[in-house]
Amino acid sequence: MIATSLRRWTGASALALAVLGGTATQAAAAAPSLQATLNDLVAKHGFPAALASVQARDGKLRNLTAKGEERPPADGYVRIGSNTKTFTAVTVLQLVGEGKVKLDAPVEKYLPGLLRGKGIDGRRITVRQLLQHTSGLPEYTDTLFANGILPMLHEHHEPRQLLDMALRKKAQFAPGTKWVYTNTNYIVAGLLIEKVTGHRASEEITRRTVDKIGLKRTYFPADGDEKIRDPHPTGYHRDDLEQPMTDVTDFDPSGAWTAGQMISTPSDLNRFFTALLDGKLLKPAQLKEMRTTVAAPQIGRDGRYGLGLSSVKLSCGVTAWGHGGSIPGYYTSNAATEDGRAAAIAVTHIPTSAPAQQQVEATLDTALCSQH
Repeated sequence: MIATSLRRWTGASALALAVLGGTATQAAAAAPSLQATLNDLVAKHGFPAALASVQARDGKLRNLTAKGEERPPADGYVRIGSNTKTFTAVTVLQLVGEGKVKLDAPVEKYLPGLLRGKGIDGRRITVRQLLQHTSGLPEYTDTLFANGILPMLHEHHEPRQLLDMALRKKAQFAPGTKWVYTNTNYIVAGLLIEKVTGHRASEEITRRTVDKIGLKRTYFPADGDEKIRDPHPTGYHRDDLEQPMTDVTDFDPSGAWTAGQMISTPSDLNRFFTALLDGKLLKPAQLKEMRTTVAAPQIGRDGRYGLGLSSVKLSCGVTAWGHGGSIPGYYTSNAATEDGRAAAIAVTHIPTSAPAQQQVEATLDTALCSQH
């Protein structure tokens, strides 16, 4: 998946972490400062603004910004896109740890009769395959954004509407035979959470993760909430690269739901992924399952994906774990290491070229590898 695709705007940018394996080595060799690489995102690649939060091994945070069209607030709120998938996966895995869900049970057990279509059968798709993107379910965003993003920014969508868009198409492949990043998987995961718990998925994610580890600046927007809490940078988008950028800070994110609706700050993302790796959210058995990866060639050389979590080897030889995400107006790349380092880079426009995307990932590499 290319994170700049207009039809897959909840796509994971730290899936693009795999780009680090091929491009960040050169960036690290030149040893630029983090502020310099952040400035390049604005000056050389045209992002309206850029933000970064870096967490050292001792937990100390450093927040930086790069000014383009505007001066962004340090550590401002941003829409985090597919980082939401990691929160969703954590909730499902918590239910697994409680004995309420089995990873290798068919989705049919929890959502009987829901998944039916051309080559689609919930009796043959497991919960693990949803979280791992090996289910073969079709991509609903191809239909949702067939005419671009700008015309539908203020439309509201219910989760079942999103799923129905996918089920009108045929399966991409037989379950378990391939890895293809597909947002539909995490819409189904959200519906599973609601069926098993009897509560809204947003409530379960908030109670089980956001509140549990004290993320004060992370939230799941309520239905109809098109705003972002202050302070926040302005987000921009354009469907046509020949047209000026449009302010898309305020819009209805329901088209992303448990695949990409959440809002956070770069420093809170660092806290979340650090807490996850530290075992503060999952029992050891479930964290091990989450970090058991399969080859994910779609995200680049040596790309690996677990259950809502991806891994990559940085230019300094360290393995980093994260996800990242893109959604209209915002693109985040973030990861954490087992020794307590973490970094999150946010820009206020989805990258429109491979060099621009690679520069974001190289900036993340610099943020993590420059810590000694």
